[in-house]
Amino acid sequence: MPRLLSPLVLSLIGLILFGDGAFIHAKAWLAQVLLERAFDQSVATGRMVKPWSWADTWPVARVEVKRIGASTIVLEGASGQALAFGPGHIHQTVDAGERGIAVYAGHRDTHFRFVRNVAIGDVIDVTRADGKHFRYRADSSAVVRFDASGIDPTARDVELVLTTCWPFDAVTSGPERYVLHATLIGTGE
Repeated sequence: MPRLLSPLVLSLIGLILFGDGAFIHAKAWLAQVLLERAFDQSVATGRMVKPWSWADTWPVARVEVKRIGASTIVLEGASGQALAFGPGHIHQTVDAGERGIAVYAGHRDTHFRFVRNVAIGDVIDVTRADGKHFRYRADSSAVVRFDASGIDPTARDVELVLTTCWPFDAVTSGPERYVLHATLIGTGE
């Protein structure tokens, strides 16, 4: 009897763990569908639309790098809850397309995984939730300490920064951040 019970218990535990993992992936997929829908509704209606009724954030922009086929929805704020679903717009920074530096931060292993493949010279398209479109060109990158980003809050040009943890393949978090800087090259569409 004990020999039969051990495999059954282990199988049940394995099934529960598999189900839990599948649920997390299904929830992440559904969240992305809801974020895309909320962003599209925001653009269409001109007002903020939450992706689900209890959300504490909402889509503010879509970032695309067409050369590498990357696209992600940026959320308002960079709280842990927001960053679980997508990159966040840092509150103390301007909106994309405004004079100053718009800063979007995201996790290196999920929604900002593509940042490692953005090359200097790549075009980064940003569409805000109000439908305005801005085109930036990646012009520099740096690895910095989290408390010494080098981002100038008094910048007078129209700039964009995408930032994530460094190194890209690390398993745990560390004190360094990868900062990709881009400058506005066009508007419209």
